[in-house]
Amino acid sequence: MVDGAVGTGGEPESSDSLRTFGAVVQALREHAGLSREEFGDLVGLSKHTVASVELGRRMPDPKFPDRAEPVLGNTGALRRSAQHLVRQPGLAAWFRRWAQLEATAITLYTYECRLVPGLLQTEAYARTLFRNQLPPLDDEQIEAQWLARAERQRLLRERPNTAFSFLIEEHVFLRRTGGMEVTRELIDHVLEISELRNVEIQIMPLVRETHAGLDGPIRLLETPNNKWFAYCEGQRGGLLISDPKEVSVLQMRYARMRSQALTLEDSVSLLQRMRGA
Repeated sequence: MVDGAVGTGGEPESSDSLRTFGAVVQALREHAGLSREEFGDLVGLSKHTVASVELGRRMPDPKFPDRAEPVLGNTGALRRSAQHLVRQPGLAAWFRRWAQLEATAITLYTYECRLVPGLLQTEAYARTLFRNQLPPLDDEQIEAQWLARAERQRLLRERPNTAFSFLIEEHVFLRRTGGMEVTRELIDHVLEISELRNVEIQIMPLVRETHAGLDGPIRLLETPNNKWFAYCEGQRGGLLISDPKEVSVLQMRYARMRSQALTLEDSVSLLQRMRGA
């Protein structure tokens, strides 16, 4: 399941704890007489992120309670509430820790050979994937998964100082998942995202005599304290890797693939030609 999507065979998700935690944050913030923007400035978040936390749509950063407590009166209520944040709607259990690290990363690298990465998907493309999962998902599960994915996608625009790199196989677009119109919209969206200063998108050409990523997808990230993690996902689970030696191997492979893929300019040209076709 790509990007930590939850199927009926995985662990069911509940948003109750997130909504409860968000309600506590909102109540304490309003009691302190702070707007979302004022509170966000004090804890290092945008007002949109604050709103997402308060509405139970976003898992807060693990350090959020410690940053927010002094601002909201040091009642201890946030720290106690955070202990019950054990679920995140729309995300599989094995993906939650990566999603938390992803939310604050200063560098994010993604190589994908199966599907367009979740951070770059359109709603139509993502819903096509969700509707075709097996075992089948119900409408509520599909909606939860899309909301979780859309929330993650905000990182691309809300974290302009984070460097994003994507390596995507050409055949992923040639498959035309969802049909021609869905694919055209998807390519338009990827081209739009590629214009962001903090985003680099490279296409691995269909014909490539040497390839350092034949063992499968790779995700790498760097935390604000410059620690690197990797994540690899398969059919029914994912593996978070923190061992520096193992992470180094994947960094080496990713670096080689960047040199093997098309340049940024050539990647854009290829996508534009595919869009026209």
